Amino acid sequence: MREEADFSSGQHGATLSPPSQARRRIELDPDVIRWFENMALRNGGDPEALINTVLRDYTCRSGEPLERTLRRVLREELRKVG
Repeated sequence: MREEADFSSGQHGATLSPPSQARRRIELDPDVIRWFENMALRNGGDPEALINTVLRDYTCRSGEPLERTLRRVLREELRKVG
């Protein structure tokens, strides 16, 4: 092991690039979560990956961009709440 580390070629304030996936907390109904967990257990997958796949498939087939779909659904749900 070296006595001293050489940081002469380092960059001040360098940061790691963000992950390719965005982190966003969403709340799902317990029965929906259970359904995805059961499906993932049966098929040997990850519930979050399955949710992501289902959402991506739905939005691709609907012809509406994902962002627009999410905004529309949120507006509809917020109207229900008041």
